[in-house]
Amino acid sequence: MTAVLPPHPATPALPAPRRLTRAEDGERLHALVWAAGPGRRAISSAVLGGGIGERAWILNAQVAHGYRRTDPERHLASLAADAGLSGHGVGLMTAADVSAYAHARDAGVEAFVTAGVDVRGWAARPGEGAEGAEGVPEPGTINVVVAVPAALTDAALVNAVATATEAKVQALVESGYDCSGTPTDAVCVVADAPAPHREAHAFAGPRSLWGARLARAVHRAVRDAVTEGGGDAPAVRRET
Repeated sequence: MTAVLPPHPATPALPAPRRLTRAEDGERLHALVWAAGPGRRAISSAVLGGGIGERAWILNAQVAHGYRRTDPERHLASLAADAGLSGHGVGLMTAADVSAYAHARDAGVEAFVTAGVDVRGWAARPGEGAEGAEGVPEPGTINVVVAVPAALTDAALVNAVATATEAKVQALVESGYDCSGTPTDAVCVVADAPAPHREAHAFAGPRSLWGARLARAVHRAVRDAVTEGGGDAPAVRRET
């Protein structure tokens, strides 16, 4: 028997982001805004709107190098309000130039990545971490936003975050970076919310249907982001 795979959606699981520009701390800074649309929920490690829940929008805001505010959640909420965003959303931060994002798609899955890898290393290393340190964005931050055009259970959403992280690390190593990421990396996975008429997939590991697609999309987007602009060199937006 031949397996019948779900058809690719006619519209993107997450449309191209809207670009915003503002002046702050004497710098010209950028931000990206995605409209998730109704009936979508997200899992995220973001400063604003983290956890699991229905989310209407995602904001990825660039902040100045040497950012020292101690209220990033309030700062992001203010930026969201200035952008006319309402309802519950997800807010991420980075000192990298977000206007130079990379984008990749795979069979309906959309992945967007902004990356700076000036501050990087391996997750497991000797010594204790600093309490609260991850709330302060450093010049090196990899933010991954990925959307799946299918409903996922809570467990599958958690699985999707693990899969996206594995794909990120694979892309870093294959691109010549001896690291697993940066101390401030964040991820946001958007999927359809489960409903009575909509099957919710229980798995999103790298060998599952949607997990495999997610892994390939994230891998390509991270690879492009770090090879074309992850360090000090000017980044070039690239879509595949």
